[in-house]
Amino acid sequence: MEIYHLQYPQHKTIDDIGPFSLAIGFFDGLHKGHQAVIEEAKKKAEQLGIKSAVMTFDPHPSHLFGDGENKVGYITQYPLKSQYIEEMGIDALFIVKFDQPLSSLSPEQFIEIFIKGLGVKHVTAGFDFTFGSKGAGTMAQMDALSNGDYSTSVIEKVTDSDEKVSSTLIRKLLSEGDVEKTATLLGRSFRTVGTVVDGEKRGRLLGFPTANVLPDDELIIPSNGVYAVKFSLADQIYDGVCNVGVKPTFHDPSVSKTSVEVHLLDFTGDLYGKEVSVDWIARIRDEKKFGSVDELVEQISMDKETAKELLGRNL
Repeated sequence: MEIYHLQYPQHKTIDDIGPFSLAIGFFDGLHKGHQAVIEEAKKKAEQLGIKSAVMTFDPHPSHLFGDGENKVGYITQYPLKSQYIEEMGIDALFIVKFDQPLSSLSPEQFIEIFIKGLGVKHVTAGFDFTFGSKGAGTMAQMDALSNGDYSTSVIEKVTDSDEKVSSTLIRKLLSEGDVEKTATLLGRSFRTVGTVVDGEKRGRLLGFPTANVLPDDELIIPSNGVYAVKFSLADQIYDGVCNVGVKPTFHDPSVSKTSVEVHLLDFTGDLYGKEVSVDWIARIRDEKKFGSVDELVEQISMDKETAKELLGRNL
């Protein structure tokens, strides 16, 4: 898959790389609704005998227009988003920088530069996709302004149990720790990519050494609690039990920073500095403060057994 980074107005028209059937949207999480849009664009590419492409934007509009409290956390950032798109068999990915100049374009200007200017012959988007200044452009306008240069498809909402599958719903589920329902909407386990950093080494002293995983601070992580997880290092996958939280048995929750610590059930070795990924399989329990270290150790032992059962069920 070819990846093109575009920024208006600095970028120039890219010649002789199309024509394309294009799926367009922000696509945070690449959930089942997004997959339906991309699969339709891919199908149209096959029908028309042209290349398939995805156009997405970075950063999220809330990071440009929102204040600190209104910025949404990312479900999936690059390069993981790029990896998922490539795995869908897409030929090209356009990552457009979302900034003030881009957000000021009229719908007509956006189409001339980013649709016709890239040799797009078919555009597919979700029913609620908007573009251009203040989101004034709709897919109805996209079709009306084509002048026969391209055709369009609109994907209606995808639902699960009568709820619209959306990035907003997934963020809500993650804030509740419901990683199993999240996986249903994504069509795969929710994944966090991060780097193993030095921690307190308290787990080692308790007999349960942990990998302290530091994700990008703009990424959403599930709410505080204990989870059964799959832990990936390079091409190796290990079972693990993960604690997300502030370790209230040892720290004041009001001042402690949230950490992601994974105890691997069958691993020995040095992980410091390694990039790893955590696939969240199931929630085991809430994080809690224990009356003694012995109580905590006993609970961790039970959590390990629960994790083994849950992960065995999800092989």
